[in-house]
Amino acid sequence: MKAVVMNGIGGREMLEHVDMPEPVAGPGEVLVDIAYAGINFMDIGVRQGIAWTDRPNPKILGVEGAGRVASVGDGVEGFVTNQRVAWVYAPGSYAERISIPATALVPIPDDIDDRTAASVMMNGLTASHFATDFYPVQPGDIAFIHAAAGGVGLLLTQVIKIRGGRVIGRVSSEEKVAIAKAAGADHVIVDTQSRFAEEALRLTGGEGVHVVYDGSGPTTFQGSLDILRRSGTFCWYSPVLGGPGGLDLMTLPNSIKIGYATFFHHIYTVELLRQHSKQLFDWIREGKLRIHPGG
Repeated sequence: MKAVVMNGIGGREMLEHVDMPEPVAGPGEVLVDIAYAGINFMDIGVRQGIAWTDRPNPKILGVEGAGRVASVGDGVEGFVTNQRVAWVYAPGSYAERISIPATALVPIPDDIDDRTAASVMMNGLTASHFATDFYPVQPGDIAFIHAAAGGVGLLLTQVIKIRGGRVIGRVSSEEKVAIAKAAGADHVIVDTQSRFAEEALRLTGGEGVHVVYDGSGPTTFQGSLDILRRSGTFCWYSPVLGGPGGLDLMTLPNSIKIGYATFFHHIYTVELLRQHSKQLFDWIREGKLRIHPGG
């Protein structure tokens, strides 16, 4: 089969389209013919040597996708040949075929196409975790979203709006303002110098936001602290850009709550994986969640 592998740490020049051995479904696994593979920011982290350091090169990139069941291994129940399935974390998804633990798969409803399913799993479950679990957004809550025109940001904005919240988005250029607003952002701040705090406070009458979602790295950390209201929640994510460094808890302002959100904590059982995936598919079906795969 054909696959995209990385031959070492570096840029795109380290990627190669090669022939690889055909995978086989082992016990508890399902062999899937891949229709679409999702491309995520974490793939860049792998290529930069931040993750998967225990896997020797060359290694197949990609963790997300959608396709059809080609065969099932011993002990697998609930999946049959030719059934459409999607997954959120199966290393080696930049390939024609992959063998995946059955517990990592979710069935795709008949009215959801493969491309949409492959595009919603990781970013959608991440957004779901952030807005329904890590900080359950309530009607009237104001959220601040960094990279509001990005893959997570667009879905997170929509989930927050579904739950009755308001969104202040931050983007890096004027061209992205319309994209963020089309997803439902109430206000959009264009900022590349981490000088967003003053405008965010003005928009909230000096009170600050209830929750800030920051995956933009250490340069925005202080500004995100500054815009939180009393007892606000700071949701930090995206290890690829690095952390903020050491923190002195006694210097944190306004009795805020701060934490590092990992989407696996949202889907730590197969039941939760399928429950939350079904919710995403339902929102798409109802027209509440629009998916815009990147280019």
